[in-house]
Amino acid sequence: MRHKILVIDDEKIIRTILQKSLTEKYDVETKEDGSAALKWLEENLPDLVICDIQMQPMDGYGFLKEFRKGIYTRETPVIMLSGEESSKERVKCYGLDAQDFLVKPFNPEELHALIQKNLYPVHYNIDWSK
Repeated sequence: MRHKILVIDDEKIIRTILQKSLTEKYDVETKEDGSAALKWLEENLPDLVICDIQMQPMDGYGFLKEFRKGIYTRETPVIMLSGEESSKERVKCYGLDAQDFLVKPFNPEELHALIQKNLYPVHYNIDWSK
């Protein structure tokens, strides 16, 4: 079974790049802002979300706050994207329960590593019986 990833970014080029680079391994759904993503989530559940911060009308912070209110989405991993390297933004994302933060432009290998880390946490893969 393939994992489903929701990509939220107001820049079409970023959505396209992410969709093309991820569809070989994952089912990818893209949305242009937090409001559109929340509407899609009314009938769908992703295994992981990749979300930009700076969007209109609903930014990534607003999306994340609403997303975490859902009973089925409280534990879903979220990777936040930002065009700015800012400790303040990073801390705010972690305070809203994002798992990771990645600065654009990003290294695709780093993104794939973050996806793997979040979809297949190490503690689930360890054989504790040894």
